[in-house]
Amino acid sequence: MKILVTGGHLSPALSVINELKEEDLLYVGRKYALEGDKVFSLEYQTIKDLGIPFFSITTGRLQRRFTKHTIPSFLKLPFGFSQSLYILKRFKPDIVLGFGSYVSLPIIITAYLLKIPIVIHEQTLEAGIANKIAGRFAAKICVSWNSSMRFFPKSKTILTGNPLRKEIIEENQKSSIRDIRLSSVEAQAQDKNQKSEAELPLLYITGGSLGSHFINNLVKDSLSQLVKNFQIIHQTGDARQYKDFDDLMKLREEFGENSKNYALKKFLSPKETAEYLKKADLVVSRAGINTVTELLFLGKPSLLIPLPFSQGNEQIKNAQFFKRQGLGEALEQKKITPEIFIQTLKKMLNNLNEYKIDSKDLVDKNAVVKIVEVIKNVYKKKKNKT
Repeated sequence: MKILVTGGHLSPALSVINELKEEDLLYVGRKYALEGDKVFSLEYQTIKDLGIPFFSITTGRLQRRFTKHTIPSFLKLPFGFSQSLYILKRFKPDIVLGFGSYVSLPIIITAYLLKIPIVIHEQTLEAGIANKIAGRFAAKICVSWNSSMRFFPKSKTILTGNPLRKEIIEENQKSSIRDIRLSSVEAQAQDKNQKSEAELPLLYITGGSLGSHFINNLVKDSLSQLVKNFQIIHQTGDARQYKDFDDLMKLREEFGENSKNYALKKFLSPKETAEYLKKADLVVSRAGINTVTELLFLGKPSLLIPLPFSQGNEQIKNAQFFKRQGLGEALEQKKITPEIFIQTLKKMLNNLNEYKIDSKDLVDKNAVVKIVEVIKNVYKKKKNKT
Protein backbone atom coordinates (compact mmCIF):
# COMPACT_ATOMS: atom_id res chain seq x y z
CA MET A 1 0.00 0.00 0.00
CA LYS A 2 1.34 3.41 -1.00
CA ILE A 3 0.50 6.10 1.54
CA LEU A 4 1.19 9.82 1.30
CA VAL A 5 1.32 11.37 4.78
CA THR A 6 0.94 15.13 5.20
CA GLY A 7 0.19 17.73 7.85
CA GLY A 8 1.65 19.64 10.75
CA HIS A 9 0.72 17.49 13.75
CA LEU A 10 3.95 15.53 13.79
CA SER A 11 3.65 13.49 16.99
CA PRO A 12 0.50 11.52 16.05
CA ALA A 13 1.80 11.23 12.49
CA LEU A 14 5.01 9.59 13.72
CA SER A 15 3.09 7.15 15.91
CA VAL A 16 1.04 6.01 12.91
CA ILE A 17 4.07 5.98 10.60
CA ASN A 18 5.83 3.62 13.02
CA GLU A 19 2.90 1.20 12.70
CA LEU A 20 2.96 1.54 8.89
CA LYS A 21 6.71 1.18 8.40
CA GLU A 22 6.28 -1.86 6.14
CA GLU A 23 4.23 0.22 3.69
CA ASP A 24 5.52 2.48 0.91
CA LEU A 25 5.45 5.96 2.52
CA LEU A 26 6.01 9.53 1.39
CA TYR A 27 5.79 12.60 3.64
CA VAL A 28 4.80 16.06 2.42
CA GLY A 29 5.39 19.00 4.75
CA ARG A 30 7.44 22.11 5.51
CA LYS A 31 11.20 21.96 5.03
CA TYR A 32 11.81 25.10 7.09
CA ALA A 33 10.39 25.93 10.51
CA LEU A 34 9.46 29.54 9.70
CA GLU A 35 8.90 31.49 6.50
CA GLY A 36 12.07 33.27 5.43
CA ASP A 37 14.16 31.21 7.89
CA LYS A 38 16.73 28.60 6.93
CA VAL A 39 16.36 26.51 10.09
CA PHE A 40 15.09 23.06 9.11
CA SER A 41 11.69 22.13 10.53
CA LEU A 42 11.43 19.33 13.09
CA GLU A 43 9.25 17.29 10.71
CA TYR A 44 11.86 17.52 7.94
CA GLN A 45 14.72 16.47 10.22
CA THR A 46 12.74 13.66 11.84
CA ILE A 47 11.29 12.19 8.65
CA LYS A 48 14.65 12.29 6.86
CA ASP A 49 16.27 10.52 9.83
CA LEU A 50 13.66 7.76 9.47
CA GLY A 51 14.70 7.30 5.84
CA ILE A 52 11.27 8.24 4.50
CA PRO A 53 11.20 10.38 1.32
CA PHE A 54 10.22 13.98 2.09
CA PHE A 55 8.72 16.51 -0.32
CA SER A 56 8.57 20.15 0.71
CA ILE A 57 5.53 22.19 -0.27
CA THR A 58 5.07 25.96 -0.43
CA THR A 59 1.57 27.23 0.17
CA GLY A 60 -0.34 30.02 1.88
CA ARG A 61 -1.22 29.92 5.54
CA LEU A 62 -4.88 30.17 6.50
CA GLN A 63 -5.47 33.67 7.85
CA ARG A 64 -8.08 34.25 10.57
CA ARG A 65 -7.87 38.01 10.15
CA PHE A 66 -6.56 40.44 7.54
CA THR A 67 -2.92 41.40 8.11
CA LYS A 68 0.02 42.48 5.97
CA HIS A 69 0.71 38.77 5.39
CA THR A 70 -2.77 37.94 4.05
CA ILE A 71 -2.28 38.87 0.39
CA PRO A 72 1.27 37.41 0.03
CA SER A 73 0.01 34.24 1.69
CA PHE A 74 -2.99 34.05 -0.64
CA LEU A 75 -0.72 34.43 -3.67
CA LYS A 76 1.20 31.30 -2.63
CA LEU A 77 -1.87 29.06 -2.91
CA PRO A 78 -1.51 28.33 -6.65
CA PHE A 79 2.06 27.11 -6.05
CA GLY A 80 0.78 24.73 -3.36
CA PHE A 81 -1.78 23.21 -5.74
CA SER A 82 0.64 22.88 -8.66
CA GLN A 83 3.21 21.21 -6.38
CA SER A 84 0.50 18.90 -5.00
CA LEU A 85 -0.54 17.83 -8.49
CA TYR A 86 3.09 17.07 -9.39
CA ILE A 87 3.69 15.06 -6.19
CA LEU A 88 0.47 13.05 -6.44
CA LYS A 89 0.96 12.25 -10.14
CA ARG A 90 4.51 11.15 -9.47
CA PHE A 91 3.96 9.07 -6.31
CA LYS A 92 0.46 7.73 -7.17
CA PRO A 93 -0.60 6.97 -3.58
CA ASP A 94 -3.41 4.56 -2.72
CA ILE A 95 -4.32 6.68 0.32
CA VAL A 96 -3.61 10.23 1.50
CA LEU A 97 -3.34 10.49 5.28
CA GLY A 98 -3.66 14.01 6.72
CA PHE A 99 -2.75 15.37 10.15
CA GLY A 100 -4.07 18.91 10.04
CA SER A 101 -2.31 22.23 9.31
CA TYR A 102 -2.57 24.51 6.31
CA VAL A 103 0.22 22.61 4.58
CA SER A 104 -2.04 19.55 4.13
CA LEU A 105 -4.92 21.28 2.34
CA PRO A 106 -3.57 21.59 -1.23
CA ILE A 107 -2.59 17.90 -1.16
CA ILE A 108 -5.98 16.82 0.22
CA ILE A 109 -8.08 18.90 -2.18
CA THR A 110 -5.99 17.82 -5.17
CA ALA A 111 -6.17 14.17 -4.06
CA TYR A 112 -9.97 14.45 -3.88
CA LEU A 113 -10.09 15.81 -7.45
CA LEU A 114 -7.90 12.87 -8.55
CA LYS A 115 -10.27 10.44 -6.75
CA ILE A 116 -7.60 9.32 -4.27
CA PRO A 117 -9.20 8.30 -0.92
CA ILE A 118 -8.35 10.51 2.05
CA VAL A 119 -8.21 9.75 5.78
CA ILE A 120 -7.59 12.58 8.24
CA HIS A 121 -6.89 12.69 11.96
CA GLU A 122 -7.93 15.49 14.33
CA GLN A 123 -5.91 15.48 17.52
CA THR A 124 -7.36 18.47 19.37
CA LEU A 125 -10.34 18.73 21.73
CA GLU A 126 -12.24 20.65 19.03
CA ALA A 127 -11.13 20.98 15.40
CA GLY A 128 -8.54 23.00 13.53
CA ILE A 129 -9.68 25.15 10.62
CA ALA A 130 -7.62 23.10 8.13
CA ASN A 131 -9.25 19.84 9.22
CA LYS A 132 -12.72 21.39 9.18
CA ILE A 133 -12.13 22.06 5.47
CA ALA A 134 -10.35 18.75 4.85
CA GLY A 135 -13.21 16.85 6.48
CA ARG A 136 -15.45 17.73 3.52
CA PHE A 137 -13.15 15.80 1.19
CA ALA A 138 -12.16 12.90 3.46
CA ALA A 139 -13.52 9.37 3.18
CA LYS A 140 -13.01 8.88 6.93
CA ILE A 141 -12.24 11.25 9.81
CA CYS A 142 -10.49 9.95 12.93
CA VAL A 143 -10.90 12.07 16.05
CA SER A 144 -9.15 11.90 19.41
CA TRP A 145 -11.90 13.13 21.72
CA ASN A 146 -15.68 12.95 21.92
CA SER A 147 -15.76 16.76 21.96
CA SER A 148 -14.47 16.82 18.35
CA MET A 149 -17.29 14.70 16.93
CA ARG A 150 -19.66 17.66 16.54
CA PHE A 151 -17.39 19.37 14.01
CA PHE A 152 -17.59 16.60 11.41
CA PRO A 153 -20.25 14.54 9.59
CA LYS A 154 -21.29 11.65 11.87
CA SER A 155 -21.49 9.18 9.02
CA LYS A 156 -17.75 9.22 8.38
CA THR A 157 -16.29 10.21 11.77
CA ILE A 158 -14.71 7.61 14.07
CA LEU A 159 -13.46 8.06 17.64
CA THR A 160 -9.99 6.49 17.62
CA GLY A 161 -8.17 8.45 20.32
CA ASN A 162 -4.94 10.43 20.10
CA PRO A 163 -1.91 8.23 19.30
CA LEU A 164 0.64 7.87 22.07
CA ARG A 165 4.31 7.59 21.33
CA LYS A 166 5.45 3.98 21.70
CA GLU A 167 8.15 5.14 24.13
CA ILE A 168 5.48 6.45 26.52
CA ILE A 169 3.57 3.16 26.44
CA GLU A 170 6.76 1.11 26.82
CA GLU A 171 8.02 3.21 29.74
CA ASN A 172 4.68 2.91 31.49
CA GLN A 173 4.63 -0.86 30.96
CA LYS A 174 8.19 -1.16 32.28
CA SER A 175 7.39 0.72 35.46
CA SER A 176 4.18 -1.27 35.93
CA ILE A 177 6.13 -4.52 35.71
CA ARG A 178 8.68 -3.23 38.23
CA ASP A 179 5.88 -2.20 40.58
CA ILE A 180 4.22 -5.63 40.36
CA ARG A 181 7.47 -7.47 41.04
CA LEU A 182 8.30 -5.35 44.07
CA SER A 183 6.69 -7.18 47.00
CA SER A 184 5.70 -5.41 50.22
CA VAL A 185 8.61 -7.13 52.02
CA GLU A 186 11.08 -5.85 49.43
CA ALA A 187 9.54 -2.39 49.65
CA GLN A 188 10.03 -2.33 53.44
CA ALA A 189 13.64 -3.44 53.01
CA GLN A 190 14.22 -0.65 50.51
CA ASP A 191 12.77 1.90 52.91
CA LYS A 192 15.20 0.79 55.65
CA ASN A 193 18.16 1.05 53.31
CA GLN A 194 17.35 4.53 52.09
CA LYS A 195 19.56 7.44 53.02
CA SER A 196 18.53 9.29 56.15
CA GLU A 197 18.51 12.51 54.16
CA ALA A 198 15.54 12.40 51.78
CA GLU A 199 16.26 13.08 48.13
CA LEU A 200 14.79 16.20 46.60
CA PRO A 201 11.75 15.64 44.36
CA LEU A 202 12.36 15.57 40.60
CA LEU A 203 10.94 18.48 38.58
CA TYR A 204 10.87 18.07 34.80
CA ILE A 205 10.52 21.35 32.87
CA THR A 206 9.89 21.46 29.13
CA GLY A 207 8.63 23.90 26.54
CA GLY A 208 8.19 21.24 23.88
CA SER A 209 10.71 20.14 21.27
CA LEU A 210 11.51 23.74 20.27
CA GLY A 211 11.57 25.00 23.85
CA SER A 212 9.73 27.99 25.31
CA HIS A 213 11.53 31.31 25.71
CA PHE A 214 8.95 32.42 28.28
CA ILE A 215 9.35 29.30 30.43
CA ASN A 216 13.14 29.47 30.08
CA ASN A 217 13.11 33.08 31.33
CA LEU A 218 10.74 32.16 34.15
CA VAL A 219 13.13 29.42 35.26
CA LYS A 220 16.05 31.84 34.99
CA ASP A 221 14.35 34.29 37.36
CA SER A 222 13.30 31.51 39.77
CA LEU A 223 16.34 29.26 39.69
CA SER A 224 17.90 30.31 42.98
CA GLN A 225 14.78 29.01 44.77
CA LEU A 226 14.14 26.03 42.50
CA VAL A 227 17.54 24.41 43.10
CA LYS A 228 16.94 24.47 46.86
CA ASN A 229 13.66 22.58 46.55
CA PHE A 230 14.00 20.29 43.54
CA GLN A 231 16.25 18.19 41.40
CA ILE A 232 15.55 19.65 37.95
CA ILE A 233 15.72 18.39 34.39
CA HIS A 234 15.15 21.38 32.10
CA GLN A 235 14.76 20.95 28.34
CA THR A 236 15.32 24.39 26.80
CA GLY A 237 15.28 23.93 23.03
CA ASP A 238 17.85 25.78 20.95
CA ALA A 239 16.28 28.97 19.59
CA ARG A 240 19.27 30.82 18.19
CA GLN A 241 17.84 34.30 18.62
CA TYR A 242 17.50 33.90 22.40
CA LYS A 243 20.49 31.72 23.44
CA ASP A 244 18.52 30.56 26.51
CA PHE A 245 20.60 27.40 26.94
CA ASP A 246 23.88 29.35 27.07
CA ASP A 247 22.49 31.94 29.51
CA LEU A 248 21.09 29.27 31.84
CA MET A 249 24.32 27.26 31.71
CA LYS A 250 26.25 30.35 32.86
CA LEU A 251 23.71 30.96 35.62
CA ARG A 252 23.97 27.34 36.75
CA GLU A 253 27.65 27.78 37.47
CA GLU A 254 26.85 30.44 40.07
CA PHE A 255 25.04 28.03 42.39
CA GLY A 256 28.04 26.09 43.65
CA GLU A 257 26.98 22.90 45.44
CA ASN A 258 23.34 23.39 44.41
CA SER A 259 24.28 23.38 40.72
CA LYS A 260 24.23 19.56 40.82
CA ASN A 261 20.44 19.80 41.28
CA TYR A 262 20.00 21.44 37.86
CA ALA A 263 20.52 19.51 34.61
CA LEU A 264 20.15 21.34 31.29
CA LYS A 265 19.30 19.70 27.96
CA LYS A 266 18.67 21.37 24.61
CA PHE A 267 16.87 18.35 23.22
CA LEU A 268 15.78 14.95 24.49
CA SER A 269 15.21 11.77 22.55
CA PRO A 270 11.70 10.26 22.70
CA LYS A 271 13.06 7.57 25.03
CA GLU A 272 14.63 10.14 27.37
CA THR A 273 11.45 12.21 27.37
CA ALA A 274 9.39 9.17 28.33
CA GLU A 275 11.80 8.25 31.13
CA TYR A 276 11.87 11.74 32.64
CA LEU A 277 8.11 12.12 32.39
CA LYS A 278 7.62 8.84 34.22
CA LYS A 279 10.22 9.53 36.93
CA ALA A 280 9.25 13.15 37.60
CA ASP A 281 7.31 14.05 40.74
CA LEU A 282 6.10 17.22 39.04
CA VAL A 283 6.10 18.48 35.45
CA VAL A 284 6.06 22.07 34.15
CA SER A 285 5.03 22.35 30.52
CA ARG A 286 3.11 24.11 27.80
CA ALA A 287 -0.29 22.59 27.04
CA GLY A 288 -0.16 21.10 23.57
CA ILE A 289 -2.68 18.30 23.21
CA ASN A 290 0.00 15.61 22.73
CA THR A 291 1.67 16.64 25.98
CA VAL A 292 -1.69 16.67 27.77
CA THR A 293 -2.51 13.21 26.37
CA GLU A 294 0.77 11.78 27.65
CA LEU A 295 0.41 13.40 31.07
CA LEU A 296 -3.11 11.99 31.38
CA PHE A 297 -1.93 8.53 30.39
CA LEU A 298 0.91 8.61 32.93
CA GLY A 299 -1.24 10.26 35.62
CA LYS A 300 1.46 12.88 36.12
CA PRO A 301 0.85 15.90 38.41
CA SER A 302 1.68 18.94 36.31
CA LEU A 303 1.68 22.72 36.19
CA LEU A 304 0.65 23.80 32.71
CA ILE A 305 1.43 27.23 31.25
CA PRO A 306 -0.56 27.35 28.00
CA LEU A 307 0.68 29.26 24.98
CA PRO A 308 -1.49 32.42 25.04
CA PHE A 309 -1.72 32.88 21.27
CA SER A 310 -2.38 29.35 20.01
CA GLN A 311 -5.03 28.88 17.32
CA GLY A 312 -8.51 29.25 18.79
CA ASN A 313 -7.03 29.44 22.31
CA GLU A 314 -6.38 25.74 21.86
CA GLN A 315 -3.73 25.41 24.58
CA ILE A 316 -5.77 27.36 27.12
CA LYS A 317 -8.69 24.96 26.56
CA ASN A 318 -6.32 21.99 26.85
CA ALA A 319 -4.95 23.27 30.16
CA GLN A 320 -8.44 23.87 31.54
CA PHE A 321 -9.48 20.36 30.47
CA PHE A 322 -6.42 18.90 32.21
CA LYS A 323 -7.08 20.85 35.40
CA ARG A 324 -10.71 19.69 35.46
CA GLN A 325 -9.50 16.10 35.57
CA GLY A 326 -7.83 16.90 38.91
CA LEU A 327 -4.28 16.17 37.77
CA GLY A 328 -2.73 19.60 38.02
CA GLU A 329 -2.89 23.37 37.84
CA ALA A 330 -2.88 25.90 35.01
CA LEU A 331 -1.50 29.44 35.11
CA GLU A 332 -2.00 32.19 32.53
CA GLN A 333 1.29 33.41 31.13
CA LYS A 334 0.42 37.09 31.55
CA LYS A 335 -0.25 36.61 35.27
CA ILE A 336 2.83 34.60 36.21
CA THR A 337 5.66 36.04 38.27
CA PRO A 338 8.61 34.08 39.66
CA GLU A 339 6.99 34.36 43.12
CA ILE A 340 3.66 32.90 41.92
CA PHE A 341 5.55 30.19 40.02
CA ILE A 342 7.52 29.08 43.09
CA GLN A 343 4.51 29.30 45.41
CA THR A 344 2.37 27.19 43.08
CA LEU A 345 5.04 24.48 42.75
CA LYS A 346 5.57 24.33 46.50
CA LYS A 347 1.84 24.14 47.14
CA MET A 348 1.49 21.32 44.61
CA LEU A 349 4.43 19.46 46.11
CA ASN A 350 2.97 19.70 49.62
CA ASN A 351 -0.36 18.32 48.37
CA LEU A 352 0.92 15.85 45.81
CA ASN A 353 -1.48 13.06 46.81
CA GLU A 354 -4.44 15.23 45.81
CA TYR A 355 -3.23 15.15 42.20
CA LYS A 356 -2.61 11.41 41.98
CA ILE A 357 -5.68 10.58 39.91
CA ASP A 358 -6.11 7.48 37.73
CA SER A 359 -6.71 9.15 34.37
CA LYS A 360 -5.65 6.33 32.02
CA ASP A 361 -9.23 5.66 30.95
CA LEU A 362 -9.31 9.08 29.30
CA VAL A 363 -6.63 7.96 26.83
CA ASP A 364 -6.89 5.04 24.42
CA LYS A 365 -3.48 3.39 24.15
CA ASN A 366 -4.74 1.48 21.08
CA ALA A 367 -5.41 4.67 19.09
CA VAL A 368 -2.67 3.90 16.55
CA VAL A 369 -4.07 0.42 15.87
CA LYS A 370 -7.57 1.88 15.37
CA ILE A 371 -6.32 4.54 12.92
CA VAL A 372 -4.39 1.95 10.91
CA GLU A 373 -7.52 -0.20 10.79
CA VAL A 374 -9.46 2.74 9.35
CA ILE A 375 -6.78 3.25 6.70
CA LYS A 376 -6.83 -0.44 5.73
CA ASN A 377 -10.63 -0.48 5.49
CA VAL A 378 -10.64 2.58 3.20
CA TYR A 379 -7.94 0.93 1.06
CA LYS A 380 -9.95 -2.32 0.81
CA LYS A 381 -13.03 -0.38 -0.22
CA LYS A 382 -11.03 1.33 -2.96
CA LYS A 383 -9.64 -2.03 -4.17
CA ASN A 384 -13.11 -3.55 -4.32
CA LYS A 385 -14.32 -0.71 -6.53
CA THR A 386 -11.49 -1.13 -9.06
